Amino acid sequence: MSNGRIVERLSGAHVLVTGATGFVGEALLQRLVAEVPGVTVSVLVRPRGSTSGVDRVRALLRKPVFAALGENTGGTDTLLGTRIRVLEGDMADVPPLPPDLDAVVHCAGDVSFDPPVDKGFITNVVGTRSLLDRLAEIGDHVHYVHVSTAYVAGRRRGTIREGPIDHDVDVEAELAWGLAQREVVELRSREAGLLSGLRAGAERAHRRAGLLRAASEVEERRVRWVREELVRLGTERARSLGWTDCYTFTKALGERVVEDRATHAPVSIVRPSIIESALAQPHPGWIEGFKMADPLILAYGRGELPEFPGAGDTTIDFVPVDHVVAALIAVLAHPPSAGAPAYFHVSSGARNPLTFLRFYTCVRRYFDEHPFEAGARGVARLPDWRLPGAQSVERLLTTSERAHRLADQVISLAPRGERTRDLARRLDQQGSRLEFLRRYLDLYREYVEADLRFDDTQTLALFESLDPDDRARFPFDTAVISWEHYVGEVHCPAITAPIRRLDAARRTRKRPSRTRLPAPETAAGKRSAAFFDLDGTLLSSNVIETYLRMRLAELSGSARFAELGRIAARVPGLVRAERHDRGAFLRSIYRSYAGARLVDLEAIADEVLTHHVLARLAPAAVRRVREHRAAGQPTVLVTGAIRPLTRPLAPLFDHIEAADLAVDERGLCTGTLAASPLVGEARGAWVRQWAHESDIDLAESFGYADSYSDLPLLDAVGHPVAVCPDVALSRHAARRHWPVVDWPSPEATPRTLSPPRLTSRAKG
Repeated sequence: MSNGRIVERLSGAHVLVTGATGFVGEALLQRLVAEVPGVTVSVLVRPRGSTSGVDRVRALLRKPVFAALGENTGGTDTLLGTRIRVLEGDMADVPPLPPDLDAVVHCAGDVSFDPPVDKGFITNVVGTRSLLDRLAEIGDHVHYVHVSTAYVAGRRRGTIREGPIDHDVDVEAELAWGLAQREVVELRSREAGLLSGLRAGAERAHRRAGLLRAASEVEERRVRWVREELVRLGTERARSLGWTDCYTFTKALGERVVEDRATHAPVSIVRPSIIESALAQPHPGWIEGFKMADPLILAYGRGELPEFPGAGDTTIDFVPVDHVVAALIAVLAHPPSAGAPAYFHVSSGARNPLTFLRFYTCVRRYFDEHPFEAGARGVARLPDWRLPGAQSVERLLTTSERAHRLADQVISLAPRGERTRDLARRLDQQGSRLEFLRRYLDLYREYVEADLRFDDTQTLALFESLDPDDRARFPFDTAVISWEHYVGEVHCPAITAPIRRLDAARRTRKRPSRTRLPAPETAAGKRSAAFFDLDGTLLSSNVIETYLRMRLAELSGSARFAELGRIAARVPGLVRAERHDRGAFLRSIYRSYAGARLVDLEAIADEVLTHHVLARLAPAAVRRVREHRAAGQPTVLVTGAIRPLTRPLAPLFDHIEAADLAVDERGLCTGTLAASPLVGEARGAWVRQWAHESDIDLAESFGYADSYSDLPLLDAVGHPVAVCPDVALSRHAARRHWPVVDWPSPEATPRTLSPPRLTSRAKG
């Protein structure tokens, strides 16, 4: 490298950049190729699935930020062949490096503040060591630039100087511990005590849909527990040693690994503070994804962040990404001597502090002038932050979480309907907000309570040593930033723009008024079908009510009152049984038919129950069944109700699968069923078997049901529809983006399907 201006000093240099697909790495790559024409850049990129590293870089270079470069160089392939080279590999196992390297800028790293502890160590310590080991194979002349974070200072207070962090942590011991934790935690997650608790909770919530569904939920909870436990272990170990979290802890240990190389080779360590959108380059507001402060800003603008746990006079240390990149290029062009590592804080708090109160004022002013729309409610209402400190916010959040848990218990017992689903949706939204607030309070509390001042004397000295033209071309003096301009006119517009576009798209998007009916015959030559549940789906009734109508029709006087009293006394227990095991619930009800003559039940169904069924049958449901039949699709009723109760519906369906009461040689019901009732997973299994035997393409078939216990049926088809669902099914449908419809029962006189056929077409 020659003396003089940056471009001259870097002319002819070959620089390796890691993390080029990340925020800082991408910005650095663009700036080096655009503004330092004499540099050749190699990028270390790992393949992702079937996509090679070269293809990932090719996709990167197609982004708008690289558009001008491609035009000036003859296209992406030309740029790849001349200025940019791709080295495929992973940071945990770095491949041999090009022997003609002059410098390395290590931007790659886990930037999550709460990674699982093993992942944090692998990325920030093992990856750094692997890269340095490969670098040692080339020689000690290569300038190594390490991108760290100013927050490696940990839980210290006051001024943090640009130099090594004072600690005596045993890097090797902590590394061995951190890497071992996944195996330890995985073994713990399979212990009987933990699994018993997970299983009990999963079965309470999901047993109605079948034990396999509950078992699947147990495994999901176990995997989630493993991740959360790995995060918790990393956080607790970090804080026990004086760091805010696993991210800053492993970054600090990564610096120790780097400092070992600094004893015999040129090493620079660059520590940015909180990196946010660009002030000017490649254009104002340029950003990739959402960074540390952005979810908080957006939540505030939505009116969903009622308070913030920071004190008004505490500093929030922002730095625009283009300042970080400009500093990196300047550092790259000025390697230190071997044995004298250089440290640089790229930060703003020391000479141009942005307090939380000033930050809040800027954000508030922006949303006052450019509010988010809140649908029919007009614009989002902005909360008034008092910035009372973390303890006050913690108390408020804890109280809200308790209230939410109680409300969630109550809503699960509420009668189903659009009002209940709306309440559940709003409750879920509130729950998501509380989870968001809890995560960010726990995650950022250490940062917002930190009283740190990152001294940037050496960074300023480097900037002032540059040629005046270089200072203009590569500015990184954060003292000149106007926070009112940056926050209110650059950053907030940049991060809210994609959200506003999504909101606009949602407002203009036309929702389909009806669910599409596929062709009766699929591309594979198979037929599609439509499967319907009965109670709660086609008609607003249930097995208890239907039993009473059947039973009371053959009783009179005091016998009727006695039967009503007996059933009324059993209702609480029956409700509990239905929620625990619908099969046992149905068997309990059907035992009451013991001694009844089956032919008499069929006669009652024809003479008495027909009126009840037709009066409760939803007109929209009838239309939907007939639409499927008109489309040439077999219609199938799958129900746990006894077969006599389905006789009024026979004209609508090509096949009815119902519960058959067992009878003795006299034709009297025994109080048992001829076969197990089709509930939960048995219902889904029957649908699959019937479809196989009938050559039905389930991927193009429809299913209609109202209860979470019907989930296996709905999962079996390609077009599930939740009909006036209970809260559990409504939530599941929302997560899976299933259609939800209401088929209300008629309020006037009953409709007739086809009276002459009602008594002559009973499905056997």
